[in-house]
Amino acid sequence: MSQTEAPALKLPIDVPMIQQLLPHRYPFLLVDRVVELEPNKRVLAYKNVSANEPFFQGHFPGHPVMPGVLVVEAMAQAGGLLTQLSAIATEGRPSTDKLFYLVKVDGAKFSRMVVPGDRLELEVTLTRTIRNMAVYSGVARVDGEQAACAEILCAEAKA
Repeated sequence: MSQTEAPALKLPIDVPMIQQLLPHRYPFLLVDRVVELEPNKRVLAYKNVSANEPFFQGHFPGHPVMPGVLVVEAMAQAGGLLTQLSAIATEGRPSTDKLFYLVKVDGAKFSRMVVPGDRLELEVTLTRTIRNMAVYSGVARVDGEQAACAEILCAEAKA
């Protein structure tokens, strides 16, 4: 996508559009769909957890559980989508000249296992911005029940 090309913000946002906004690719792209957006405030996204995910081969054989660090990563990616989609909504284009890196996780809490067949609901709120950094508050749920939560700090760097 060129910098002059402004993708339409028609919800839901699907994987091809997500791949235009995030640098992540399979098997590390952990967001499948964006279903709600309040620019510069909040996003709701989904990750469909399939039994075919490569991490289930070793975590844990016979008792597959999505690693908690990947649940946190999924929330961070949803935060990145919030930032990129907000740029489209306010500036008409995403930030294609910058990358955002996860630099800190605070208060991570895991309260439910995420297993094959679950749909992970990722609700991420932008709590503040500081120069080239953004602080997000993320909650991951399955069937309305909290699975994890964390405060995530991401910093921008030139691409």
